[in-house]
Amino acid sequence: MLWLWTLRDVAIIGIGLLLSVLALAQSGFLPPLVVTVLFAFLSIRVEDASILDFLRYAVCFLFLKQQYYEWSENTE
Repeated sequence: MLWLWTLRDVAIIGIGLLLSVLALAQSGFLPPLVVTVLFAFLSIRVEDASILDFLRYAVCFLFLKQQYYEWSENTE
């Protein structure tokens, strides 16, 4: 952990900021900077959990992985 992020997140944020600033300086293109700041906000870790982890789990549960339900009637 480094401040509020893991080392992997700090590397991604740093590379993203570098590329975003270059894109902004060369072409005035703002969306990469917005995406980098959004990733930095969503990946803040508090007690080993982040909003990004929760969103990943929610997408997997709701859309990507099949849920299996077995219905039965208990007549005991």
